[in-house]
Amino acid sequence: MALFRKSAQHRSGSLPDGPLRDWLATPAPEGSTPASSLRLLAVDVETTGLDPKKDHLLSIGFVPVDGDAITLRGAGHIVLRSQADVGQSATIHRITDDQLAQGVEPEEALTQLLAALRGRVLLAHHAVMETGFLEKAMRDVWGHSVPIPTVDTMQLQYRLLTKGFDDEPPQGSLRLWAARDQYGLPRYRAHEALTDALACAELYLAQVCELGWQTPLKKLR
Repeated sequence: MALFRKSAQHRSGSLPDGPLRDWLATPAPEGSTPASSLRLLAVDVETTGLDPKKDHLLSIGFVPVDGDAITLRGAGHIVLRSQADVGQSATIHRITDDQLAQGVEPEEALTQLLAALRGRVLLAHHAVMETGFLEKAMRDVWGHSVPIPTVDTMQLQYRLLTKGFDDEPPQGSLRLWAARDQYGLPRYRAHEALTDALACAELYLAQVCELGWQTPLKKLR
């Protein structure tokens, strides 16, 4: 994380004024920060598919996590304006073409997200999905992107299930809703960005209760 901070602050000086530079210029949490004091932003995205190179970002949901508390007053849900045809993906995320036509511009959506992410680490379940689409959107809007530091609840679940041994976890046990079931967390309607972000945040708190609240960020990544 310290290496990310130095690299990010160096790169921010080469960027024009704007949301991306402001975000990079804000200090990220130190790797030694314990989970009890860690500030994260649980994020989920809905898209037309799984490939950032050809599929489209449709919505972003986010919920702040401050130590052991989920801060709902900071939550947000953004539908992006897009000319993309949602096609069959609408049966999963239930976002219609009419909703997309009334959404906000991608630059405004990213500006809102980066403002919420300042001074925080992105928290997601299978975070490569979120970072792939968000970094692609940054390049499309501003011509620049940087790697986003993350904590991944799917990776944490893998570690908790394997306990450092070579045994692979049962098939399907790493999925968000299966992982939540293992902690007795309630089932929500899936594939809505804000709800899924909240579900990820709740799972993270359950996982850290098992790992210990003094676990530093560098051991959560």
